[in-house]
Amino acid sequence: MARLRFPQVSDAPFFKPALLVAMLLLSLPGAAHAQNPAPKKLTWKSVEFAIIRFNEQAPNSWNIYHGEKKGLLLVRLWKRYMFVRVADEEVYDIDPQKITVHGDSVDWSPADIPDKPIEISEWKSRNVGAMERIRFRFGQNGHYMELQIPLALNGDPLY
Repeated sequence: MARLRFPQVSDAPFFKPALLVAMLLLSLPGAAHAQNPAPKKLTWKSVEFAIIRFNEQAPNSWNIYHGEKKGLLLVRLWKRYMFVRVADEEVYDIDPQKITVHGDSVDWSPADIPDKPIEISEWKSRNVGAMERIRFRFGQNGHYMELQIPLALNGDPLY
């Protein structure tokens, strides 16, 4: 039986540049994006005993939902959904087709937040005993919205 001998392959001059090109191609955003799964939708639950006032009146159809983190609220006012970041004093208009309703809860991914928030003025957040009152105006001369979130005895939100 004859033994086959293969020549030793040394570091060929083309091997290192080819490896660098392959690593560069894998690190491109398009290649990485193709491998990442779609963002997972989170379940937002209804805030019990919350109140919304729109231009000093109670709207006919509304709800406030909370996620896992405090200070992040999803507000439904008629057919419109808004994402509210209390700490940053920002409100974003959310596409209602990206929200799935399940009784008293909704599914929505925070990855669907638009790039720019709605123009807000006159933001006021105040602890009024058993409630935290957040009041703001849409634009400079627009409508007012007031959110009243129930608080526990220690001052933390009840969600």
